[in-house]
Amino acid sequence: MRVVLIGAGNLATNLGKALFRAGHEVVQVYSRTEVSASALAAVLKCGYTTDVAAVEKEADVFILSVKDSALPSVAHSLAEGREGQLFVHTAGSMPMDVLPTARRGVFYPMQTFSKNKEVDFSVIPCFIEAKEEGDSQFLKKLALSISDTVYELDSEHRKYLHLAAVFCCNFANHCFALGAKLLETHGGIPFSVMLPLIEETAKKLYKMSPREAQTGPAVRWDENVMDKHLQLLSETPDIQRIYQLLSQSIHDDQL
Repeated sequence: MRVVLIGAGNLATNLGKALFRAGHEVVQVYSRTEVSASALAAVLKCGYTTDVAAVEKEADVFILSVKDSALPSVAHSLAEGREGQLFVHTAGSMPMDVLPTARRGVFYPMQTFSKNKEVDFSVIPCFIEAKEEGDSQFLKKLALSISDTVYELDSEHRKYLHLAAVFCCNFANHCFALGAKLLETHGGIPFSVMLPLIEETAKKLYKMSPREAQTGPAVRWDENVMDKHLQLLSETPDIQRIYQLLSQSIHDDQL
């Protein structure tokens, strides 16, 4: 399939590589910055442009992978002169109808991406949506060429999927960052000592629910331990408040 990639960030880079490895032809990469566009185009062995007016007019699908705030304006700029083309975006939190074209859809791979970290796309669940049934089948076929797990999900329910992903990924990672800060500040302990704990926590979730896997003082409501922890956090009231809120939430979830 012939694909035009609009964007050259973390997600677009990983998606472009996965499509390329699956045998699809990425015919062009567009990005506002030449460094990003040229770097990804070199990997995908295709042309690139930093000029919206110079983007290809025809392809099997135009995949827009840009910041949510830029998506509406970029989509409207590209729509002109490309009537009848299929446009899809990759944003978890944006509705399909933010795209102005008659043929429109969503291609959302739910994963955290970094340019310098290769991922196995086959294990990444992909969520698709399309305005027309034919385009839905096309996107499903495209998704199955790179992923073993594909779901059809409408924009309303995808909002909650994205919200859940923020809790499971972004907020969890921020807790890792807070832990790393505590270790560094108090004894210079390397964060690597936490990795076996984090790995085992994640492994358990393949066999039980997060609620069943929960351990720690908040589950037991061990106020002796929790009070000591809160005293240790007295000089960092923001983190102390996070500790209190999370502990209470864990306790309430077990009731």
